[in-house]
Amino acid sequence: MNNSNGCSKTTRRQALKWSAGAAASALFAPSIVRAQGSTIKIGYVGSLSGIRAAFGETEAWTLEKMKAHLANGLEVGGKTYNVELVIRDNQSDPNRSNSIASELVLRERCNLILAQDGDGALSIGELADTRRVPTISTMVPWQGWFFPRGGNPEKGFPYTFHFFAGSDTILQTFVSLMNQVDTNKKVGTLFLNNEPGQAFMDPELGLPPMLKGAGYAETAAGGFPITANDFSNAVSAFAAVEPDILTGFMYPNHFIPFWNQVKQAGLKPKVCAMAAAFLFPSGVEALGDTGDGMATEIWWSPRFPYTSTITGQSAEALAAAWEAEADRQWTQPLGYGHALWEIGLAALQRSQDPTDPDMVRDAIAALNMETVIGPVNFAESPIKSVAITGLAGGQWRKGSGKYPYELKVVDNTALPDVPLEAEMVPLGGS
Repeated sequence: MNNSNGCSKTTRRQALKWSAGAAASALFAPSIVRAQGSTIKIGYVGSLSGIRAAFGETEAWTLEKMKAHLANGLEVGGKTYNVELVIRDNQSDPNRSNSIASELVLRERCNLILAQDGDGALSIGELADTRRVPTISTMVPWQGWFFPRGGNPEKGFPYTFHFFAGSDTILQTFVSLMNQVDTNKKVGTLFLNNEPGQAFMDPELGLPPMLKGAGYAETAAGGFPITANDFSNAVSAFAAVEPDILTGFMYPNHFIPFWNQVKQAGLKPKVCAMAAAFLFPSGVEALGDTGDGMATEIWWSPRFPYTSTITGQSAEALAAAWEAEADRQWTQPLGYGHALWEIGLAALQRSQDPTDPDMVRDAIAALNMETVIGPVNFAESPIKSVAITGLAGGQWRKGSGKYPYELKVVDNTALPDVPLEAEMVPLGGS
C-alpha cells in the first residue's frame, strides 16, 4: 500500500495548481486502449470549481494520490488490471453534470463512477441505473439524494449507491448544540432552496418538528434561491422577535452578506448553527472576529479515530499530510473524498470480475467496512442503496497556533466514538 505520510512539502504554486489546474476536465491518467477484461475504467465527477468549489478544495490533491496508488494497476482475485481514470469537473453546474453523466456512461463506458457531490449524483443516477453502470456518491444528506429520485427504502436503486449522514442526524445534532446554551428558546431559520435545504425545512420530517419537540419557538423565513445576496426580509422577520438562535442551511457566500445584515439590524444571537456555511476554515475566517463560536456539523475531522484502508493513515495523519503539502488548513471534505475511493476500490477488489457490472453492484451492496470517516455499512442498512454515516457537532474557536480558527468537537451524540474536545459556549464566548 502507498503511504503519503512521508511526502515532501510542495510549493504554494503547486498547491494552487492542484486546486485550479487539476480541476479541468481532463484525464489524470494517460489514455489507455481498452482491452476487454484487462482494464478498469473509473469515472469521477465533482465540484472542483464554481459556487461549490470549497467542497472540492482538497479533491485534486486526493485524485493525485489515487493516481499514484493505481499507477501499477489494481489486483482483483490474483489478476492485475490496468486502471484508467476519467476525471470531470461539473463546475457546480447541474446542466454540466447532465452532460458529464452522458459522457461517462455512454461514451467512456466506465466500469465504475464515483460522484463527489449531489449535482453529479442526481444527474447520473437514472442513466447509470438504466445502462447498468455501478455508481457511488457522497457529500449530500442521503434523503436529498434518495427521495428526489423516487427511492423506495425497501428496494433502493439497481446500480446506484450513496453514503452520507441523514438530514435528520444533522438537525438532531443542531438541536443538541442549542440545548447546551442558555437562550430565550427563540429560533430564526433560513434555508437555501435546494434538495438538502428542502429536506431540512420539511414541516413534517425536517427541523420544524424537532424544534417544536425540544421546546423552541421557530420564526421561519423560508427558502431562498442560490443566487440570493439580499436577506433583508428574513433579517427583518428575525428582528421583530429577537431570537437567541439562528440556524438553517446556506453556503459561505450566502452567509457573509446575511451576517452583515444581521449585525446591521442590531441582532446579537447567542448561537448560530448553519449547515454547510461553516464547514470550511475560509468561511469562518472571512467573518473576522465575529467567527468565534460559530457552530456546525462535523462530517469528519482529524479527531475521528479511524484509518484509511488504502494508505493506512489515521484521520490525523491524512489531515497532516494535506496541510504539509498544500500549506492550508484541513477541511472536512478531505475525509469523505478519500473514503469515496476507499469504498469504490474495495468494491472492485471484492468483485470476482471488476468489468462485470452485476458483480460490482453486488460487491457494493455487500460492503460493511470501516474507512477513514468511520463505518460504512451498505449490507445491513435499513435503506437499500444507502449507507448512513455518523457525524459530530462542532464549534469554531480562535486558534492558538498556526491557524486563526480551530474546529472543536463539542457534541458526539450521533457518533460516540469521536472524543469531545470542548464545551459549547455562546457566540464570542471562547
